[in-house]
Amino acid sequence: MTLDEAIAEFPAWAINQRAPNVDYTPWHLLEHLRITQWDMLTYIRDGDVYVEIEWPADYWPDKHAATDEAGFRQTVDQFRDDLREMQRLVSDESFDLFAIVEGSPGHTPYRGIAIIGNHNSYHLGEFTVMRQVMGSWGPSHR
Repeated sequence: MTLDEAIAEFPAWAINQRAPNVDYTPWHLLEHLRITQWDMLTYIRDGDVYVEIEWPADYWPDKHAATDEAGFRQTVDQFRDDLREMQRLVSDESFDLFAIVEGSPGHTPYRGIAIIGNHNSYHLGEFTVMRQVMGSWGPSHR
């Protein structure tokens, strides 16, 4: 399922709600995806000036943080922008996917992109399950 399919008809009431036995909201999960993807993009594209952020604190919004519909859309838009940039890098024949990222212990852009692909698919699946448990799917999903 793509991001667009996962967030289709997402209701405003569910943005800051928690599913049973889950410590984060749907927006927290999307914001985590955005932050992680942005961090990896920065790492593989700008390794020589990359500044590491702290795991796990900097990869998630504060557990009490909330947003509104505009903030939710901003998270989604920024996620899409960074995903398009990753896709652009992969398509750019002059960008060496197997070169060593400057300042890394031997990591390649290919490795980083594979990690993000796995990370995004895992958490998008989690997001869709949260929607099912919360009853937040729109009428066209039924």
